[in-house]
Amino acid sequence: MSIAAQSGGRPGRPAEFPTHRGRQTQATIDAAARTVVARKGILATTIADIAVEAGRSAASFYNYYDSKEAMVREWALRFRDEANQRALAVTQHGLSNRERAHRFAAAHWHTYRNRLAEAISVSQLAMINDDFAQFWAETCEMAISFIAESVRRAQAQGHCAGDDPRLIAEAIVAMLNHFCYTQLSGARSGEPDDDACIQTLANIYYRAIYSQGGC
Repeated sequence: MSIAAQSGGRPGRPAEFPTHRGRQTQATIDAAARTVVARKGILATTIADIAVEAGRSAASFYNYYDSKEAMVREWALRFRDEANQRALAVTQHGLSNRERAHRFAAAHWHTYRNRLAEAISVSQLAMINDDFAQFWAETCEMAISFIAESVRRAQAQGHCAGDDPRLIAEAIVAMLNHFCYTQLSGARSGEPDDDACIQTLANIYYRAIYSQGGC
């Protein structure tokens, strides 16, 4: 069963709680979960951790979600939708190669910035759960396919001669994912400079594909 099919929660439970208080409580639990997951990762996070961060009982969590995985399934769809929406800026006609590289880097960075807990949760659960593995692969495939096609067009102009567009795309996406994770998560200290990080990613992306003399 797909992530989308499983995201509705416990049978008979409404997707949206009808009371204002219920929606507030769920939002509090979600915010607490995102804070803990961004710091510890989903695999090390417990329901008790989330409850403590939220200032609620563990029982409150189970009023809204059957498990951590059920919570992340709902998050995952929002992460994918935001990634798709941000990708529209990259596909706009009339951009130069450098402008497109910068927009791609910015879209990737800001998606991670806004949905860090979702990205961490889905990518980590993908290591142990087939459904999440499929969802993560499909999410990454959007970026990989776009870059691979960009490489093919660049090759027609004499760049990256003899290289495999798919492998280049997979390498760039893996770099982007890991860079965003290490910069934005608890894996490093200090707040990253958004502009500097985006420019760095854009430069690497551009030079990997369009620098003279191949990749």
